[in-house]
Amino acid sequence: MNIEFLTFLRREVYRFMVLYKQTIVPALLSSLLYIIVFGETLGNKIPKEYFATSYMSFIVPGLAMMSVITQAYQNSASSIMQAKYLRFIEDILIAPLSGLQVSLGYIIGGSMRGLICGLSILIMCIIMPNTDFKVDNWLLTLLYLLTVSWTFSAFGVIIGVIAKSWDEIGSFSNFIFMPMTFLGGVFYSLEMLPGWAQKVSLFNPIYWMINGLRYATLSIEEISYITSLLICIGFSTIFTIIASYLFKKGYKIKS
Repeated sequence: MNIEFLTFLRREVYRFMVLYKQTIVPALLSSLLYIIVFGETLGNKIPKEYFATSYMSFIVPGLAMMSVITQAYQNSASSIMQAKYLRFIEDILIAPLSGLQVSLGYIIGGSMRGLICGLSILIMCIIMPNTDFKVDNWLLTLLYLLTVSWTFSAFGVIIGVIAKSWDEIGSFSNFIFMPMTFLGGVFYSLEMLPGWAQKVSLFNPIYWMINGLRYATLSIEEISYITSLLICIGFSTIFTIIASYLFKKGYKIKS
């Protein structure tokens, strides 16, 4: 790694760390509200035979993954859109950095934000009173958080390059990621759905990601965690290649 790349990467990490009250704290508060409302209030009314643990613990991996997806995507996409809006994207393009290095700088920055948010939520739930949540496999948990965070950070780079306005960036979070996440088993087990809905859920990649993290933390395996991990790695690789290619060609960012 050369000094130029490390400087660019430090800027991307510093960008969200210095604004932690806007980038990290809100993610923790929103997850805490979900846990209180759904875990405490509604959890006692849901039949427990669907879960191998308490309902509060069951929803924690899904909430962590939801935060990872949102924060990683928003960080890289908004960073690129800001550079385009303030017209300093040209300064980045003329720097002695390859297309791969520029894309990796944005991707790693977004991945770090997603990873920090996801880990913070898990740790918060471990130390919370009146909860039996614990992490059974920290290594596998970190691997899932990192690969999913990398995947959506790379996707955020792609959208940040292609998007023409802030609305286009927000539309992916509101109309694609959010529905897919809520329908990905954050608040329910697959066994609670009718047969046709279970089959449809298998086409949702976020469902596989959430259940992979649920296995890593709680050892609850509804589907193959190996297949889930391969899906995460596959998407992260594909999106990274596309993002690097877009920066190499200067797609929609070179005048």
